[in-house]
Amino acid sequence: QVQLVESGGGLVQAGGSLRLSCAARGRTLRNYAMGWFRQAPGAEREFVAAISWSGGITYYADSVKGRFTISRDNAKNTVALQMNSLKPEDTAVYYCAGDYRAYDIALRSRYEYRYWGPGTQVTVSS
Repeated sequence: QVQLVESGGGLVQAGGSLRLSCAARGRTLRNYAMGWFRQAPGAEREFVAAISWSGGITYYADSVKGRFTISRDNAKNTVALQMNSLKPEDTAVYYCAGDYRAYDIALRSRYEYRYWGPGTQVTVSS
C-alpha cells in the first residue's frame, strides 16, 4: 500500500505562484497514475490535474488549464503541481491521489483513485 503526503501549501496573493509536492512512502510510484484534486468549503472534491505513470499523458480541468502544470519524478517518487497566476477561487484543500494501472493512462475521476494524501491548504487572497 502506498502512502501519500502533500506539502507546499500556504497563503499567497492573487497572481502569485505555489508549487505543491506529493511524496510517496511505502512503495514506488512506478505504474501509478497520479492526480491532484481540490475541495473548497461546502463544495465537492473536484478534479484539477492528472498524469500517467510515464508522464506522457496529462489532463487538466478547464479552470486551471494554462495556469497549472502537473509533473512527476519517478526516480524521486514525487509528483508536483506548479500553480501560477493564482486566483481567489483556487482557494481549497488540495489532495494528491494515486492508483496502480497496468497501462499508461491518466485518470480524471476521483472514484478511480484508491490512495489519497491528507491534503494541504492553499489560500489565495484578493
